[in-house]
Amino acid sequence: MWVRAPSLSGNRERGQLSEHSLIIFLHGIGASGAQLAPLASSWRASLPNARFAAPDAPFHHRYGHQWFSVEGNPLAPERIVAVREAFDKVIIAVARREGFENAHDQIAFVGVSQGAVVALEAVASGRWQIGALVGFSGLLPPQPVSRASKNTPVLLVHGENDKTIPPLASRLAAAQLSTAGFKVELEVERGTGHTISTSGAQKALSFLKKSLL
Repeated sequence: MWVRAPSLSGNRERGQLSEHSLIIFLHGIGASGAQLAPLASSWRASLPNARFAAPDAPFHHRYGHQWFSVEGNPLAPERIVAVREAFDKVIIAVARREGFENAHDQIAFVGVSQGAVVALEAVASGRWQIGALVGFSGLLPPQPVSRASKNTPVLLVHGENDKTIPPLASRLAAAQLSTAGFKVELEVERGTGHTISTSGAQKALSFLKKSLL
């Protein structure tokens, strides 16, 4: 499902868009893009010059969609590498559809759980050099971190009480990215589990405003 800003009339070439940034939401396992529509709606007034998209992950899950299978060892490096092409096809299609095919520096990834995992991997591998990345309750798969995307600012938000992906995962990711030259902000929230809190959403919104605008 696509979560869109109000439609534009006329030519949608990048230089003629009134919006100058694209926020791509990446959902968690067993979910869908539609489930992140409320977050996009809550940000719309504060980001009036942004377009929003929330694609479904490319692979089927019994409860919805997934970016990669978690059967066996879900973080085996070869498993993550194997889904790179599928992830890239989804993002390329969104960027082309929304008019940002040649403006990756004005694209932001906002990933949640498994969506944060693939978003972090895409940037850390150097494949996607984008304007900003927000990861909620995610982790960085075991891999070398490329400096090619080090100009992408990163915000990691994690609940201190997360039992699904412990907050240590975001602490480690922040350290790995910082060592590679990335500018990283880390927010570990007290009393929060594996979810997006109101305060976490507000922190992400403020980060995107300063990173993209």
